Amino acid sequence: MRFGWIVLLLLSFPVLEAIGIFWVASAIGGWVLLWLLLAAVAGLALIRVERVAWGARLLFSVQSGAHPLASLFATGRILLAGGLLVFPGFISDAIALVLLLMPGTWARRTSDPLRSANDDVLEGEFKREPDDLLR
Repeated sequence: MRFGWIVLLLLSFPVLEAIGIFWVASAIGGWVLLWLLLAAVAGLALIRVERVAWGARLLFSVQSGAHPLASLFATGRILLAGGLLVFPGFISDAIALVLLLMPGTWARRTSDPLRSANDDVLEGEFKREPDDLLR
């Protein structure tokens, strides 16, 4: 019974998107096609950039001491938003915008690049003094 609602929602989503496209097209005309084209191009660009950047994002989160799952969730949100932008419709574009504007998606961890990930390291100077035993 629970899965019936999910299947109904998934099957009705493209119909709702089509109704939304026709409704907006009746209001603003042919600009809808430009909007859908630009949204698809933006979605493809997001997917291509994130496909390359996810490894560096994960490595940076591990090196800075942050939990790597946070960067994986951010990557997942960006990829899902890119896919929703590629899918034609205004409802999916609105959901993609919400995913992109969620806190933590684009947040960069600010840390001191000279700080070691290991907090047991002591900073200091090293000076070699003449050894009395070797004289």
